[in-house]
Amino acid sequence: MAKKRTYAHVARFYDLLDLPFEYGRYRTIRPVLFEGAGGTVLDAGVGTGRNMPFYPEGGEVTGIDISPQMLARAQKRKERLGVSAELRLMDVTATGFPGGHFDYVIATFLFCVLDDEDQLPALRELLRICKPDGEIRLLEYTYSSDPQKRLVMRLWAPWVRLVYGAAFDRHTERYVEAAGLELAEERFLYQDIIKMLVLRPR
Repeated sequence: MAKKRTYAHVARFYDLLDLPFEYGRYRTIRPVLFEGAGGTVLDAGVGTGRNMPFYPEGGEVTGIDISPQMLARAQKRKERLGVSAELRLMDVTATGFPGGHFDYVIATFLFCVLDDEDQLPALRELLRICKPDGEIRLLEYTYSSDPQKRLVMRLWAPWVRLVYGAAFDRHTERYVEAAGLELAEERFLYQDIIKMLVLRPR
């Protein structure tokens, strides 16, 4: 409920607040998450639909989010771009999708927002709805190993938590094995602060 309240307030300003980061960082790395993706694709934590320009052609894409206000923004972007995608109001820890439904599950910065107690349930749910030969790709922040960058991030952290309910130190990879997944790949896509985790069912 706290996250829903947070995004109810920030939804109308979200794209504006995120604009410098979108064009300074995210725009060039979002396509990497969708490389080779096709079939049934889930955009988990679709937000305002920033991933939409990179959806695979011919793919059957579904976007879910817990915030009605963010989904409303995503719907407007979908119509403006002419993207073929279904948008649903859902909690990532209990989606209601049938088991083994998706070929690919994509989540950009969703796990940065999820509290520690929701990390494992969310991963288990993504495993449940992912096909046995499917793939889960997560994009998330982590603190830089560079002292100066790390200091700047720590100064930003209270603002990020207040506005987005997010954190730089979720360390989602800690929960991968317990969720029944394997970490197939982990690599940085922007400096040493934004990384992609590629997970597969064990």
